[in-house]
Amino acid sequence: MLALAQRERRILITNDKDFGELVFRERHPHAGVVLFRFPLESTTQVKIHALEQFLASLPRPLAQFVVLTPQGSRMR
Repeated sequence: MLALAQRERRILITNDKDFGELVFRERHPHAGVVLFRFPLESTTQVKIHALEQFLASLPRPLAQFVVLTPQGSRMR
């Protein structure tokens, strides 16, 4: 999935923390990864709203690893 997203220059959006290991430990290239760290009871609508707000605030294309939480975001 990560390689396909990289080839197509797409941002990978996931709930799976294993992508962090691929990006940071194994140094796989990527065009951007957004990892959701929300409580299990969070609805899809809540996550979509948080993602829309985050993406709207970016002045440039995303090529970083981002962790989105109910409190905000962290980029690396």
